Amino acid sequence: MEEKIKALLAEVESFSSQDTKEIETFRIRLLSRKGLIPALFDEFKQLEGDDKRKYGKPLNELKQKAQGKIEELKAGADGSGQHQANRFDLTRPAPGQFPGTRHPVNLVKNEIIDIFKRIGFNVSEGPEIEDDWHNFTALNFPEEHPARDMQDTFFVARNPEWALRTHTSSVQVRAMEANKPPIRTISPGRVFRNEAISARSHCIFHQVEGLYIDKKVSFADLKQTLLYFAREFFGADTKIRLRPSYFPFTEPSAEMDVYWGLKDEVDYRMTKGTGWLEVMGCGMVDPNVLENCGLNPEEYSGYAFGMGVERIAMQRYQISDIRYLFENDIRFLQQFQSAL
Repeated sequence: MEEKIKALLAEVESFSSQDTKEIETFRIRLLSRKGLIPALFDEFKQLEGDDKRKYGKPLNELKQKAQGKIEELKAGADGSGQHQANRFDLTRPAPGQFPGTRHPVNLVKNEIIDIFKRIGFNVSEGPEIEDDWHNFTALNFPEEHPARDMQDTFFVARNPEWALRTHTSSVQVRAMEANKPPIRTISPGRVFRNEAISARSHCIFHQVEGLYIDKKVSFADLKQTLLYFAREFFGADTKIRLRPSYFPFTEPSAEMDVYWGLKDEVDYRMTKGTGWLEVMGCGMVDPNVLENCGLNPEEYSGYAFGMGVERIAMQRYQISDIRYLFENDIRFLQQFQSAL
């Protein structure tokens, strides 16, 4: 028994191969059910007590070393019998690396921010989980308003007084509570709506909202600000129009469109045949909102506006499906390298 163990141990230690077939043949010879090492274990069962204690440990060590040697050799070999390292020419230059790119949503968002910074707006940020006051009540949402319904808002299950913010107007409320006029700020950020995900809508998207509060702020100030933005972003000859609309926190309220044109079929589809493209909502801050935020509506007035970043990004880059903006497919994102 002792001589057999020593002989097989020497064979294990001396064996070397990079050929998977040779390694497998060696494994079968030593470790298969009818291999040499299992045969030794069968002999071991017939030994008396003292001999079992003498040869048990060396026999187990032999089996472990054989298994370890085979695993080691298999890890360094491939099916052609060549070591894995030999499959590569280590003298060749490394493959090129794709440079990082900015996401199309960030490209558009940063451009919008830069435009408003040039005319004195600062940037405000706030929490994405908001209480009822900042997300709804302070913004003049009545108790029965449909935006409070579960189908539109992600409420926190353990405390329905808290929810994922549905707009960055909540940041504007915090800005009015924390600062004295004049207030001139934009609030970019991620917002959440409990909506079905499709090619045109998502439950997560980004907004940039703006707010200006001071004495004697008028609707004409709002119009000129938005005209400046439209011409900086869409081009110097851009035309805008303001259509009456409704928002709980502004009065009067409007939707701003830019004239996109009707040059081809894509233009017809994007503008629904009108040539006008809806860009944002806006209006004069409702006096109730000012009062809720501790500002005297008899002394101060202001305007607010807000736009969806994904919608503008899809229009600018002709992206047909909003889901592409959230999937992080490298093939999609590489298309925006030139936009850096």
